Formats: sequence, C-alpha cells, structure tokens
Amino acid sequence: MNHYETVFILTPVLSDAQMKEAVEKFKAVLTKNGAEIVNEENWGLRKLAYPIQHKSTGFYTLIEFDGEPTIVKQLETAFRRDEKVLRFLVFRLDKNAAEYAAKRRSLKSAAKATTNE
Repeated sequence: MNHYETVFILTPVLSDAQMKEAVEKFKAVLTKNGAEIVNEENWGLRKLAYPIQHKSTGFYTLIEFDGEPTIVKQLETAFRRDEKVLRFLVFRLDKNAAEYAAKRRSLKSAAKATTNE
C-alpha cells in the first residue's frame, strides 16, 4: 500500500451542502475501491493564483489516503467527469513526505486540543 495525497479545487458557485456532497462523493470512490482515508482537510474558499474558467476563487480540499496504485486512475477519472472540479492533483508520498504529513497532523491535533481546553 502506498501513501497518497490529493488536493482538488471545487467551483465557488456551490453551496456548502453541494461542496460537502462532492467531497463525500470522492471519499466514497476511494473507500469503495479499498483505500483507507487517513486525513481530510477542508481549506475553505481561497483565491486562485490565476483565473480558471473565469473564476478567481475556489473551495480547496485535501485528502490523504493509503491504497493501491490502481485507485489513483479511478479517482482521477471521477475528478475529470465531475464539472464541479476546477483542478486536481494526486501524488504519492515518499517516506519523508509521509513522515512530514504525520508530523503536521499530530501538530494540528495538538493545537486543536489546547484550544478546546
């Protein structure tokens, strides 16, 4: 099993419910094909570096998952078929990147725990 990370940008004209529904759809593609979702981060509405399809903002989402290499092709096909997706990127994490991602997750959870106290 490899460690993967995907970041995708959804069109800004979606409502919150539509955006969450789209994210759940892509998570379902992963879990249906045997991937284990490790982390999900919703980065919210952000400004794009350059206009894409005459839009200057988009909803950014990051999903980290473990799975077989065949899952990537199926996920990318799902991204391409969905007109809500402006851009996407899926890449395999090497051991150093996987360690960094785990460290970043633990720091984020520790920061959340201190703000809740």
